[in-house]
Amino acid sequence: MLIRIDPESPAALFDQVAASVRADVLAGRLVPGDRLPSAREVAASVDINVHTVLRAYQQLRDEGLIDLRRGRGAVIAASAAPLADLAGDLADLVRRADELGISPTTLASLLKESSHDG
Repeated sequence: MLIRIDPESPAALFDQVAASVRADVLAGRLVPGDRLPSAREVAASVDINVHTVLRAYQQLRDEGLIDLRRGRGAVIAASAAPLADLAGDLADLVRRADELGISPTTLASLLKESSHDG
């Protein structure tokens, strides 16, 4: 597993770490039961603070994508399995929005609003 960050990005580093894990789950590269590298390993490999990685892992835990257990580390949760199933649907939605001239920001806002409706 390769955590990717862009130091030039305006996105917070912990958000980038979390997004990298989410992307690997969506792509099927990470599946339930897979162990994530320790926060220390990730921090060393991308040259960021260990607390930044821990914040990303806590965010993923709060989203239900990983389980954090003492002695076991971070493990992809069973509840993450449906994400890979959505990958094709998401790609279709993004492609359709692009065809209609809808920006990614607008699409994200529409998705967020629709989640509040139902």
